[in-house]
Amino acid sequence: MEERNIDVSTVDLGQLYGSFDQNIRLIETEMDVVISSRDGKLKIAGEAQNVEDAYRAVSNLIAMQDKGEQIDEQRIRYTISMAQDGLDVQSLGQDCVCVNAKGRPIKSKTMGQKAYVKSIRDNVIVFGVGPAGTGKTYLAVAMAVNAFRNKEVSRIIITRPAVEAGENLGFLPGDLQMKVDPYLRPLHDAMYDMLGVENYNKYVEKGMIEVAPLAYMRGRTLDNSYIILDEAQNTTPEQMKMFLTRIGFGSKAIITGDITQIDLPGGKKSGLKEVIKILRNIEGIDFCYFDEKDVVRHPLVQKIIKAYEKYDNSVRAKKPERRRSGE
Repeated sequence: MEERNIDVSTVDLGQLYGSFDQNIRLIETEMDVVISSRDGKLKIAGEAQNVEDAYRAVSNLIAMQDKGEQIDEQRIRYTISMAQDGLDVQSLGQDCVCVNAKGRPIKSKTMGQKAYVKSIRDNVIVFGVGPAGTGKTYLAVAMAVNAFRNKEVSRIIITRPAVEAGENLGFLPGDLQMKVDPYLRPLHDAMYDMLGVENYNKYVEKGMIEVAPLAYMRGRTLDNSYIILDEAQNTTPEQMKMFLTRIGFGSKAIITGDITQIDLPGGKKSGLKEVIKILRNIEGIDFCYFDEKDVVRHPLVQKIIKAYEKYDNSVRAKKPERRRSGE
């Protein structure tokens, strides 16, 4: 049995422990240790490696708390995961990406997000590939708004392919714009959060911000722009090539997508899956990959993604057996 102590005499234990001690109970359960506090010290007891990992996790949480960051279940679970991998997450949240319309700073919440933001700053074209809830699009929009405010670009263009995810929108009432708006709603919402509804609408009217289906990009050259292609897994190879060749001087492009959620009809190839093979190792282009550890939504989303991944792997593993049995 190993023990380690942490000085918590200056720490707000109420916030660290959480309501009904739920934060500490979560660390105890996930890391198989026993945590107690007495005389201004936090004692962690258990097997040597578990104690070391828990010590690192609690120390990281205290450092985050000292910086004024919110400690919630998602943050605790991520800190536990990183501590078990031997990683220090204290540098997270130090770099403000953007300030939203309500004055709240937008910061990286995971190591994957931090690497993504750095890659966007360092490269002309960045692909963010990973599951839903990892902040791919939201952080890309935040980076675009920050560059726009700093006059690094003169306009923001956000686009996505109008591919139906198992639903038929052709019967919706209204003109073409009204029919495609449901596809673009997540992008509008992100812009509202960053700029506020009034400012966003003002910039749209002036043509400085454009949110449109991918088909509207054909034939254009986009100079001095911040261009975001969302849901890129639903582009065809031809559409992906068309988009990438729109990029002009002084522009930056971010392409986001999840190759496990392809909605293309008739078994068509995904432009995102293909471009990963074509453009690797080209200077100025980078690929950032996210996994379930980078999910910043409800903790259940991580478990759902992991469960689907496990199921897909098991299905792929069985396919060769079926072929051999038919020989």
